[in-house]
Amino acid sequence: MPLRIDKFIWCVRLTKTRSQATELISKKKVLCNNVHTKAAKEIKVGDILSLQKSNAWFSYRILSLTDKRIGAPLVISFIEDITPEEERKKLSDYLASQRAYQQFGTGKPTKKDRRHIASFLEEDLNSNSDL
Repeated sequence: MPLRIDKFIWCVRLTKTRSQATELISKKKVLCNNVHTKAAKEIKVGDILSLQKSNAWFSYRILSLTDKRIGAPLVISFIEDITPEEERKKLSDYLASQRAYQQFGTGKPTKKDRRHIASFLEEDLNSNSDL
């Protein structure tokens, strides 16, 4: 049973949507047997898939094929995680360094912050209309 690589990546929950899987492949962040592929490439049992997440490459061996999206507990019967430990460490180091640079209050305002801003702007509009 031939199966497209983008569909398989989505079926075994390596990406949330099939379009994300296709996007990863088009950005050359997916390897099949250490070769960049196209989304329409047909895969088979025994192939090695490698996906880039941030700066680390995660590798999976295909144990079985499916063309339907499966539940998370069933994923281990379709792929085997063969990612080296140094790649996992590389990702955890990257995420830790990102957290170190992020300062409190520099991201998107919280709901409480938005209410405070809205009330401040309403007060400012009311005070300007009195002039």
